[in-house]
Amino acid sequence: LATGAFTILPGHVLAGNGKLSFNDRINLGFIGVGKQSIGLMRSITGCPETMVLAACDVDSKKLARFKEQAEKANAEKLNGGSQEVDTYENYRELLERKDIDAVVIVAPDHWHAMMAVDAAKAGKDIYCEKPMALTVEEGRAMVHAARKYNRVFQTGNMQRSWRNFRHACEMVSNGYIGEVTEVNVNVGDPVRACELPAQPVPEYLNWNLWVGPSMFRAYHKDLSPPIEYRGWPQWRRYRDFGGGSITDWGAHMFDIGQWALGMDNSGPVEFIPPENREKKGLKMIYANGIVMKHVAWGEGNAVQFLGSEGKIEVSRQFYRSDIEGLTELELKGNDTPLYRSDNHYQDWVDAIKSRTRPVSDVETGHRTASVCNIANMAYDLERPLKWSPSHEQFIDDDDANRMLIRPF
Repeated sequence: LATGAFTILPGHVLAGNGKLSFNDRINLGFIGVGKQSIGLMRSITGCPETMVLAACDVDSKKLARFKEQAEKANAEKLNGGSQEVDTYENYRELLERKDIDAVVIVAPDHWHAMMAVDAAKAGKDIYCEKPMALTVEEGRAMVHAARKYNRVFQTGNMQRSWRNFRHACEMVSNGYIGEVTEVNVNVGDPVRACELPAQPVPEYLNWNLWVGPSMFRAYHKDLSPPIEYRGWPQWRRYRDFGGGSITDWGAHMFDIGQWALGMDNSGPVEFIPPENREKKGLKMIYANGIVMKHVAWGEGNAVQFLGSEGKIEVSRQFYRSDIEGLTELELKGNDTPLYRSDNHYQDWVDAIKSRTRPVSDVETGHRTASVCNIANMAYDLERPLKWSPSHEQFIDDDDANRMLIRPF
């Protein structure tokens, strides 16, 4: 003080060795450490404020692999220092840790709701992989918990943090293709029943805990493959664990449709399935008359917006329009920009620090997951469904309303 004014800076700026001070760190616990978790861990630990302290999984081999890679990521961040990653089989033990600030939920879909609600109660901020919820009522419970306990909740709909998807939605929402008439989304098939035969449970896997809140079924390696398997596990195909490609890729692509149409707090009012048990062709009609379709329009895992003055098509591989120059057009002063995030993971971290809502907040994730889950219901029931987005109930359809939650 005797030398004059001074400035308080974050610990990671003050420290000459590049280390974060304890008070500046956002300490993370990972719940579920399968294939998806490794890349996600590297993305999130790329945010300078974060450090992984703990991880949990029911597969001891995958847990050991994650521990090794997370500790390596910690050491890189600490310039050769070390930060051990503690491991647990049951996620509730991880949540008891007072030094964990936030959790990253990368477990299969059937665990998301229970884990997220428990995490919110434990005072943890949450990053939850998409699709956010397996049923509509589970999604609403996750929203209630995040709001009740004032938690920052980011859903893994990371396309909202990609320039081309955001720009496409801004062009649509600001009228650059005229009046929108139709949105076509091409993703894979609806969910189906699991008929895999029973196999012996590996010694390294707690199968009862893997099944958890879902109705029990016997182990099969396709549901929880061994660590040597390079592909994606297939639990997402099957009812009680996932929602098929309708929720897996639909949580990305229907999400872009919802964003462009300004429906982050709402959704379609009618779902009309195709005839003859087709796996594509579902129509979703919004109150303003716009139709969003699950249809093979020519490009896989992509979205097509049709308007009175032109069209936009967007995927992870391309962004194009039949209106010349539209894909590079700058917004005008009277246009309304959408929330801008250039890094989905840093956006979450920044929201934790400022206690604000991130680009894919829990309500947004819930509404997108609801579109996907109701689409599966319409395919299952093979009849039109009238939906009230404000009440989150089907109109005059008790049978469909009973399907908004599942047996535990």
